[in-house]
Amino acid sequence: MSSTSNPSTQHTSTIGAIGTPSRRNTELALLVFAVLIAVFAYANVGLAINGSVPSGLLSYGLGLGLLAGVGHLVVRKFAPYADPLMLPLATLLNGIGLAVVWRLDQSQRLQEKSTFFEAAPRQLLNSALGVALFVIVLVFLKDHRVLQRYTYISMVAAVILLLLPLVPGLGVNVFGARIWIKIPGLGTIQPGEFAKIALAVFFAGYLMVKRDALALASRRFMGLYLPRGRDLGPIVVIWALSILILVFETDLGTSLLFFGMFVIMLYVATERTSWIVFGLLMSAAGAVGVASFESHVQQRVQAWLDPMHEYELSQQGVIGHTEQSMQALWAFGSGGTLGTGLGQGDSDLIGFAANSDFILATFGEELGLAGVMAILLMYGLIVERGVRTALAARDPFGKLLAIGLSGAFALQVFVVAGGVMGLIPLTGMTMPFLAYGGSSVIANWALIGILIRISDTARRPAPAPAPSPDAEMTQVVRP
Repeated sequence: MSSTSNPSTQHTSTIGAIGTPSRRNTELALLVFAVLIAVFAYANVGLAINGSVPSGLLSYGLGLGLLAGVGHLVVRKFAPYADPLMLPLATLLNGIGLAVVWRLDQSQRLQEKSTFFEAAPRQLLNSALGVALFVIVLVFLKDHRVLQRYTYISMVAAVILLLLPLVPGLGVNVFGARIWIKIPGLGTIQPGEFAKIALAVFFAGYLMVKRDALALASRRFMGLYLPRGRDLGPIVVIWALSILILVFETDLGTSLLFFGMFVIMLYVATERTSWIVFGLLMSAAGAVGVASFESHVQQRVQAWLDPMHEYELSQQGVIGHTEQSMQALWAFGSGGTLGTGLGQGDSDLIGFAANSDFILATFGEELGLAGVMAILLMYGLIVERGVRTALAARDPFGKLLAIGLSGAFALQVFVVAGGVMGLIPLTGMTMPFLAYGGSSVIANWALIGILIRISDTARRPAPAPAPSPDAEMTQVVRP
């Protein structure tokens, strides 16, 4: 009698991962495509303005390619199973944003203004700092669940960041909004952009613990489950914080962003539609109440309701009125379906905020409806991949954090695009990645880094279970 076993079918005690594609090569191909589109846009602007290829085309292409390459190598090394679309989409938006910021730098109208400065070199530096923070997040944040330990520390950090613009000598008032702080040697920083990430961490940690209590309902009214009175405390506190931001910093965008993000995460955690209804009612009541006595908010509402009247008053030299809302609408109208072509529009008539708050109007005029829809589609894909990451996450904290960051990103795009297009009052926030603004681009690269870390954990294949030692000792004996 003898016993034999085929070596090719023998089991080992090593635990291996079930093989699934990491999609890193797909990401690399998409990154190359994104960089080429951005370089083509840069060349197109130069040809339209000067009739020649820009002298800085090679350095721009190499710089953007280097940033994209570093980001890809870090993802390949430290997050090999991450979503393959987020990094290319962010790179493409950042790249075409740089091209259009440089295009506005070439405007003779803007160069004649006393406030003019070349924004493109600073934006390229800000993009490099953003990618550096992206790298730091992926290298040092090995597991997103570590952030749960800092739930209440994140809350304290967020509150401090939000209060910094109110500190005398530190905060600065720019065109009626007090949302910046001035640091010697570094310029101005908008701490609210970083506060949204800290608040998302706090909301995710808090709601993970309290969601069962918040999901309880005391009574049913008109088809809605009303929450218990004592459970209204958290939403009232966040609502009060958003109103205080609106009152003291006169920043409608940040107020809507923070309160909206909390309501979205609260709804996802509790699955109670009543929280959405309460959130909308409280947000509307707060905005109407503050607008009744805050002059800066009133001006923005008036510019939204009757932009042509505001334009006429500004042309007459009346202080406190702006022509920008009407100029933005004219820019969109001039673009038509396919646009005038990069570098061939007149959106620089908007003035000082053409490369920041109103940069979407430049895209609307020079790329037309088709270009704006493509840009909004890219934003929508980032949000969709974030939501997909939340659905795939295996832990409740990761699910809430991913949906919170995705919701904050979507809300920021909505309030900026809606304000520039005349759907809602202007908010003073900037389009993520596209617009000039160091704080915005750096914070949003960090946001993408956290989402990529969560997606890597969610998509990482589960290890194959180790076989039982007893099973390995079993031999099939044949006569």
